[in-house]
Amino acid sequence: MRDAYHEELDSIGDGLVEMARLVGSAIGRATTAMLDSDLKLAENVIEADQKVDELQHDLEAKAIALLARQQPVATDLRIVVTSLRMSADLERSGDLAQHVAKLARLRYPDRAVPSDLHATILEMGQLAQRLMAKAAEVIITKDVDLALQLEQDDDEMDLLHRTLFQHLMDDRWKHGIETAVDVTLLGRYYERFADHAVSVAKRVVYLVTGEHADELQTDTQPEIQAVPGAESA
Repeated sequence: MRDAYHEELDSIGDGLVEMARLVGSAIGRATTAMLDSDLKLAENVIEADQKVDELQHDLEAKAIALLARQQPVATDLRIVVTSLRMSADLERSGDLAQHVAKLARLRYPDRAVPSDLHATILEMGQLAQRLMAKAAEVIITKDVDLALQLEQDDDEMDLLHRTLFQHLMDDRWKHGIETAVDVTLLGRYYERFADHAVSVAKRVVYLVTGEHADELQTDTQPEIQAVPGAESA
C-alpha cells in the first residue's frame, strides 16, 4: 500500500514535468507561427493545448483522491497542495502560448509583428521556452539554487518587455494602432508566461524547504557592513 502511495505521488510529479515540457514547446512553436505567418503551425498549437488541459484535470483528480484516501501530512501534504498550484501555473502558461498562436491565426496571411521588432519577439519567445525548460528541470531535480536563479533570469524578459514599449512610444512608430495593440498583447503574453515559470520554480523551493522563495532570498542576502566611524560622522 505504501509503495502504491508513493508511486501515485511520483506520477503527479511526472505529470507536472510533462505539462512543463508541453507548454515550453508550445510557446516556441507559437512564436514561429507568429513570425513566419504559419497558419498550420498556429492551428496545431491551439489544438495541442487540449492535452495540457487534460493533464491538469488528471493531476487534480489524482491529488484530490490522495487527499481523500491517504490524508497526507507534513512533506507529503506539501507535495500534493504545491503540485495543484504548479499545475494551475502550467495550465495558464499553455493558455498564453495558445493566445500567441491565435493572434498569428487572426492576422494570417499578414504578420502581426513588424520586421523591426522581429528579433525582439523571437528573443522573447526563445527566452520563454528556456525559462520553462529550466522550470521543468527544477521540478525533476528539486534544485533550490537553480530554482532561485529563475527570478534573476526573468529580469531579461522584463528588459525585453520594456524594449517593446520603447518602440511603441517612439514618435517614429509607423505601423498603426492595430499593430501597436498586437505588439502590446504579445509582450504581455510572454511576460506572463515567464512569470508563471518563475512561480513554478518558487513553489518547488517551498516544497523542498518549507519556506517561501522570497523569504529564503532575504535570509541569504549578505549583511551590509557598517563603515567604521560612520556613527560619529
